[in-house]
Amino acid sequence: MRTKLTHLLLVLLSAAVLSSASIAAPGAHGPNGEHLDAPGGASASGLARLPDGSVNVPKQAQRRMSIRTLMAEEAEHPLTVELNGRVGIDPNAGGRVQAPFAGRIEPGPKGLPVAGQRVEKGQILVHVRPTAGAIERGNQQAQLVEIQSNRRLAEQRVKRLESLEGTVPQKEIEAARAELASLTGRERAVSRSVAGNEAITSPASGIVATANVLNGQVVETRDVLLEIVDPNRMIVEAVTTDVSLAGRIMNASLAGSEGVELTYLGGARSLRDGALPVTFRANAKNVPLAVGQPVTVVAKLTDKVKGIALPAEAVVRNQNNESIVWIKSGSERFIAQPVEFKPLDAKTVVVVKGLSPENRVVVSGTALINQIR
Repeated sequence: MRTKLTHLLLVLLSAAVLSSASIAAPGAHGPNGEHLDAPGGASASGLARLPDGSVNVPKQAQRRMSIRTLMAEEAEHPLTVELNGRVGIDPNAGGRVQAPFAGRIEPGPKGLPVAGQRVEKGQILVHVRPTAGAIERGNQQAQLVEIQSNRRLAEQRVKRLESLEGTVPQKEIEAARAELASLTGRERAVSRSVAGNEAITSPASGIVATANVLNGQVVETRDVLLEIVDPNRMIVEAVTTDVSLAGRIMNASLAGSEGVELTYLGGARSLRDGALPVTFRANAKNVPLAVGQPVTVVAKLTDKVKGIALPAEAVVRNQNNESIVWIKSGSERFIAQPVEFKPLDAKTVVVVKGLSPENRVVVSGTALINQIR
């Protein structure tokens, strides 16, 4: 009987010891010094950065994060370069309105145009009334009075000769009519310079990019009044220090602007500030471009580079600011791999170092995996 009681007490004591170990008091340590009351390494969702730097992502989390992978394939791709460029006016689709002479600005039939307003080719935009000094203006008025007097005498002479038609030579009548026409034209021209104005029309259809006119403003000859642009047709001028690059460009695109199509027009044959300008025509579809806007041109060359093409979003930066991609090494495990890459176009890069053709690379949701800590 005593033996059975002793055995029962030992069993109860062992259960108590195990229970106290499973519910450790705050600050309790295990045999290796670990905190028994510390939370587990994995989070409740299963997302965790493992000690070796890899990341654990459960299948359900992968679906929520829209993780997509791609088997890396090595091939030859056209080499690309990035060029700094600037948007300008297409000379065949826009225009510049300048003052033909010194004068004062007056509004057109629809008022003075403002920036952003649409205008049509041939539309009267402004009127310029000529201005002159007091002495010059006085001379013009005196000349106008003299011309008007001569015109009236010429009219009387023509009427007199026409009444004597048949008795005077026809050539005298024609000479008198020609003189009258000449004086009438001179009077019209001089009177316009004294009291008239000049209608300035739009050289192209498009949008007013800049407007430097106010009612009553006095302008000088060749002052820029307005600039008209076609928002769907612009010019992009990029520069490069490599003079041989102009002959190796196949096509190009704008970085960050998917709706813009660039057509390569050619490169200049003279340097500007130590760089060679190369020109592209930009056909923009629902993508706003402004004159003078700085852009980055990704030019595709005839040169080839061997590597693995990936979407640009597949490459991210780690904590050391290194370029990395994430490789799927298991059903739920992803490993960060440092790589070297070159831009292929506005949306694609080519990895030239760091990947092998057997790697399965994350191409969608890379930024979300990179944020897991």
